Amino acid sequence: MNIFVAKLNYDTNESTLQSAFEQFGEVDSVKIIMDKFTGRSKGFGFVEMASDDEGQAAIDALNDQELDGRTIVVKKAEPRERRSNNNNRFNNRY
Repeated sequence: MNIFVAKLNYDTNESTLQSAFEQFGEVDSVKIIMDKFTGRSKGFGFVEMASDDEGQAAIDALNDQELDGRTIVVKKAEPRERRSNNNNRFNNRY
């Protein structure tokens, strides 16, 4: 299960996030999204858990809980929308 985690403290690192989720089961991967220009956390990330049941248990337990001094939002990640390479502002002229 892919889990979206938001409102992270900008100082939270991937190992801290992984430790929080490992209480509920096997964590396959953890990724905190970083700003490519500043190198600073954008305050959100993703956790991939091996089992849907364990992932749901983590969501239920960690949503609206405090991590590193911030109340985090934890929910099932939605599939990413496919972006087109078209530039729509030119397609809507007429």
